Amino acid sequence: MSHPLFGPELKLLLEENNAEAMSAFCESLHPATVVEALDDEYTPEQIWEVISPSSISTQAAIFEYLPLARQIEMIENARPQVGQLIGKMSHDDRADLLRRLPPRVVEALIRLVDEADRKDIATLVQYGENTVGSLMTTDYAWLPATVSTAEAIELLRQQAPDRETIYYVYVLDEPTRRVDNSPAPRRLLGVISLRDIILAPRQAMVRDLMDTELVALHFNDGLEKVTQIFQRYDFIAVPVVDEKYGLVGIVTHDDVLDVVTEEATESLQRQAAVGPIEGNYLEAKFWTVWYNRFKWLAVLFIFQMVTINVMAHYEGEMKSIAFLLVFIPLCLSVGGNSGSQAATLVTRALALQQIQLHDWVKVFRRELLMALALAAGLGLLAILRTWFLTPLSVETDLIIAGARFTHLVWLVTFSVMGTCVTGALVGALLPMLIKWIGGDPALMSSPFIATLSDVLGIVIYFNIVAMLFF
Repeated sequence: MSHPLFGPELKLLLEENNAEAMSAFCESLHPATVVEALDDEYTPEQIWEVISPSSISTQAAIFEYLPLARQIEMIENARPQVGQLIGKMSHDDRADLLRRLPPRVVEALIRLVDEADRKDIATLVQYGENTVGSLMTTDYAWLPATVSTAEAIELLRQQAPDRETIYYVYVLDEPTRRVDNSPAPRRLLGVISLRDIILAPRQAMVRDLMDTELVALHFNDGLEKVTQIFQRYDFIAVPVVDEKYGLVGIVTHDDVLDVVTEEATESLQRQAAVGPIEGNYLEAKFWTVWYNRFKWLAVLFIFQMVTINVMAHYEGEMKSIAFLLVFIPLCLSVGGNSGSQAATLVTRALALQQIQLHDWVKVFRRELLMALALAAGLGLLAILRTWFLTPLSVETDLIIAGARFTHLVWLVTFSVMGTCVTGALVGALLPMLIKWIGGDPALMSSPFIATLSDVLGIVIYFNIVAMLFF
């Protein structure tokens, strides 16, 4: 859906082919607002027509806010200025874009950018997709340790137009060279904030003001470590270094927000046994979504067959007391619900590193006590429900079967309590087991927990039936 205020205005400007007004439109509004006005009705050619009259920097800023799928479409319908646009994009964003383009398109684009940008792109795209290196940018502000704050301000004034952030300024050593005589990344000595530079005396030296107690990431670290660092220290940016502590880039808070959003989305999709699905819900390929959903439904369907086998095992006994079948959904739902609760809490605690695998005994003990307390409360409700709300027809069937009404009360009560306890323990321990064997705890999704709890619940229910009625 287009922007309710600017969408109609933009369509009118496009129909009139008013280049001057479209330039003013793009230059005066925030890039995100411009993209909001460019809804799905616009073709890549029309988007190029809208943004082309504006400056190349504005075009790049707007382009960065477009969805990735739309960016790829526009690149494939390239305009002459696309090389300059790629050069003006944030280094990390353009590297991420080029990773997802077909090789033939990448080769054509690389020829259009200047040599410095070409080298930077080649450096960034070499890092693994799920590593810190794939997330970082080389747009950082830096200073030598031997300058005064007055000199530092002049140097930063020169760097500022081309840097993603200058609030954190990294202090670097003198340049060195590798064995093959190629320039090596400058060693990171410290960090200083722009605030400290401005407030310090003009003749104060950067080396005396910089903070040498650094928190840094290695370019091969996983993305989980990035989110943990930003969550713990509330940084705006974090330096990324190599084995020799050479500064190779920085990770900024906006990129971390994207990672957190993607990870949360993937986790929710896994917990619902539907993913992960890449991209926008409506833009995802139909058959890809079908396969992701069908494979999990098929696995769950096979698991549910065990429930049928268990019920078939007790078929002979149940013919005489078939009226007890009506209480099965009541008892089984408790196990699935309590298991889903426990699985959600434990999976999230593992993700935030609030618990470790060696804490499984503590988790078991805590969840067992919690499950017993919950079972006690649900057991009381089960007694009240069975005692006062059991249909008269069921009581008649009990008399015919030669059973006591109290047997039914204890059946429902003990079944509810048993499925509650087993469901909670399964939900708490299965994510830890999956984590221990190297898998994703989110795979122990609610459907899996519910299915396994159903199987165990059926076994519990019919064993209690056997003890009380046979």
